[in-house]
Formats: sequence, structure tokens, C-alpha cells
Amino acid sequence: MSLNVLVSLATADGGGFQTPTSAEFYQPLWFDGPLAITRPAVVLLLSVGLISWWLIATTRRAAIVPSRTQLITESLYGFVRNGVARDIIGSKDFLRFVPLLFSMFVLILVNNLFGVIPPIQYPTMSRIGIPIALTLVVYVTYHYIGIKRVGVGAYFKGLVPAGLPGWIVPLIFVLEVITFFITRPLTLALRLFGNMFAGHLLLLLFITGGQYMIINGGIGLKVAGAGSYVMAFVLTIFEILIEFLQAYIFTLLAATYIAGSLVDEH
Repeated sequence: MSLNVLVSLATADGGGFQTPTSAEFYQPLWFDGPLAITRPAVVLLLSVGLISWWLIATTRRAAIVPSRTQLITESLYGFVRNGVARDIIGSKDFLRFVPLLFSMFVLILVNNLFGVIPPIQYPTMSRIGIPIALTLVVYVTYHYIGIKRVGVGAYFKGLVPAGLPGWIVPLIFVLEVITFFITRPLTLALRLFGNMFAGHLLLLLFITGGQYMIINGGIGLKVAGAGSYVMAFVLTIFEILIEFLQAYIFTLLAATYIAGSLVDEH
């Protein structure tokens, strides 16, 4: 959050502490309404520019003996290519999905890390619309692959495992349709959004609470405020780990869903 937001949270109208709320995530930077220019939109565009610059700068003069920056890029790419795409999708089909999975992983990771990098300090994925947009890309991709491979009728027929008693087939079919078309995309988006939203709100609470106690409290509250800052530092380290894990989990699940659309049993 910006300095102005921190100050406004720490000092309410009556001089007391005002706890951060979800409203702090939705304040437009310019204009208002449907055409508002919001902080997550600006941060997302910034991340795309930075990622593009980094990838071009570190691979333009690629060498057999890589530089430090080239090694970072190659390590990230190798991690997604071999540790996610090849291991999950399989050596036969994985290569064509590596660009999508790598792009998603890097985009989510950078935008998550923005939540703890001054002066941005805003995790873009805490705005639910962005995880939903990424989820729709995965959703359309794995359904398109499955339908293109076997056809619409066979795709839906493959939702139900063979060999089940006839009376239970309709129930299993309904459950599988709910899983494939509702539960999967919903949980994929909400998992990423919920972790980034809750983590950032928790950090904001400890930082603004510590600031208020140090500035306005007595000696006891000042000590507690210092402890609040220490806790905020510890949570920041933990949040960095969560930010990496959420980027990895989203990419891993995307690869898993794509792999499920490629298997013969589907």
C-alpha cells in the first residue's frame, strides 16, 4: 500500500486506529466507474513490461556459458519446462504447452512478489478479476484440447468411467460435469485470490497497527508496536514463500488439467 493509505489507516477521524478493510484494494487511481484506471491494472501492465524487458535482455545474447541473469532466466524456464510441463503432461505432448505454462508462472510470480516490493506493495492477484481471467485461459484450453481430440459427444461420454452400473451413471455424470465445469475453475481462481488477498490484508494490519501504537501509544503500546513490526517482517518472509507456492500451484494444476484432456481414457 502507498504511504498515504498507510497514514489514513493509522489515523482515523477520531484519532483512533482504523483497521484496514477490503475497500483499500478497490480504490481507483484515476476516474471512476467502468472506465476507472485502477492500481491492479497499472501494476499488471508494469509487470508485463518488466517481464518482457527481462526476457529479451537476458536471452538476446545467450551464450553457452550463461551470465548470472541468463542463468536465472534459464533456471526458471527449466523449472517450468521439466519440473511441471514434462513431468505432468508427459514427454510426448508437453512442448507445445510450455510457452503457456511458463508465461502464467512468471506473470503470477512477479505480480505476487509486487505485494512485498516497495513502493508498489500490491499483489495484483488479490483483485479477483485477474485470477478469473487467467483461470478462463486454462479452462478454455483444456476443454478445447479434449473436445478437439475426441469430439463433443465422446468428450462428455468420457466423463463417466466405463463399467459402472447403469443406475449410477446419471449421478456420476452430473457430479463430473459440476467438477469439470464449475468446481475446477472456481477453486483455481479462488485459491490464488484468497491467499494473496488475506496475506496482504494481514501484513497491512500489522504494519499500520504497529505504526499507530508507536506514534500514539504509551511505553507499553510502543513496545507492542515494535513487536508488531517484527511480526510483520516475519510474515513478509512467509508471504514471499506463499507467493512462490501459489504461482507454482496454479501452474501445476493448469498442467494437470491439460494432461487430463490428453489421456486416452477421457
